[in-house]
Amino acid sequence: MLDPIVAFFQRIFSAIGRGIGLVIAWICWPFIAAGQWYSGRSWILKGPIGIVLIALLALYGYFLWQATIWRNFNPDYVTAYNFAERKNDAGLPVKAAAGTTAPANTCERSAIVDVTADLIDYNVNQNAWLSSMILYKAGLFGIDWDHTPWLDNKASFQRGVNEAVRRTTVELVDSLVRMRGTSSINSRLQSARSKMQYEETNWYFGLSPFGFLTPTPTQYRAAAADLRAFNTELANCSALFDARSDNFLEFMDRIASSIGSTSDMLRERSDNYDGGLFDLRADDRFWFAYGQLYGYYGILSATGADFDGIITQRNLTPIWTESLRQLRRGLDVRPLIVSNAGESGIFATHLATMGFHVLRVRSHLVEMRDILAR
Repeated sequence: MLDPIVAFFQRIFSAIGRGIGLVIAWICWPFIAAGQWYSGRSWILKGPIGIVLIALLALYGYFLWQATIWRNFNPDYVTAYNFAERKNDAGLPVKAAAGTTAPANTCERSAIVDVTADLIDYNVNQNAWLSSMILYKAGLFGIDWDHTPWLDNKASFQRGVNEAVRRTTVELVDSLVRMRGTSSINSRLQSARSKMQYEETNWYFGLSPFGFLTPTPTQYRAAAADLRAFNTELANCSALFDARSDNFLEFMDRIASSIGSTSDMLRERSDNYDGGLFDLRADDRFWFAYGQLYGYYGILSATGADFDGIITQRNLTPIWTESLRQLRRGLDVRPLIVSNAGESGIFATHLATMGFHVLRVRSHLVEMRDILAR
């Protein structure tokens, strides 16, 4: 009685096996055909083609290494700055420790500027900037890597960090280092802001516009150098940093808006798609949001050091501490495979989970903004 059932499953598995075999044969056929063609050529052709193939394999090996290895990734990177020990707002004369004399003409560096420059360094020096690498731009047989489940998570994470850096450089120029918004714009920060707005995907050569280009990492490295030069000027008391409550309020408002846009992006994908483990764009959204939180975790921690006087005077310490704690909790969500299932599904809903943490952080920032606006 079981023979028909056994035979039925045998036919099913046999059909599945033939289907898999056909797919593998279809994938391998171009390479087999190319190998047969290559083996029949003379060494005059084999030599140059072989050199090109070896170079291409080396490039792909380098690309795979850079796309899969996350150097110096550390969700607790903020602890290395030891901001809790600093009780002097940015730009103010450095206070002398008990029993010592303060150095003359020395002012407090901006922690925001230091962290922003370090995040750029992390993206383009400690790691390769993937979005402008030629093999990342080429994609998988012409398919954008962002539309595949492979090799795009790190690039999305880097772009998320970069979004936080871009927003911060804009606010540094527009408000944080200007006295009541009326003083002249600092040329170092203006240069850094302009460089950070540079296209994220530029290689050495482009088609639109056609011609040679400055690679994106080169521009970003120059922006980091400008930020460090500004902080040197600030430490020498030859630059300004205006740690006022209205500047702090405006900065929190801009960051809340930035995070709110990311929350909308996560909600849109979560609401309109239900592919579970097979949603090939869910990981892009997730890791972009993760990178943005990663960047803002350092920048907001630095903001607490630069605006410590305002936070203390306005009794914001509890909500500020909770905001940073919520940010750090969001960085604990690091799934091996990102799933975008329905809320009633059997798989995890990582986009909804990340969206929850993003909204929590935003709600704290909005609450602080409301307190300061009273």
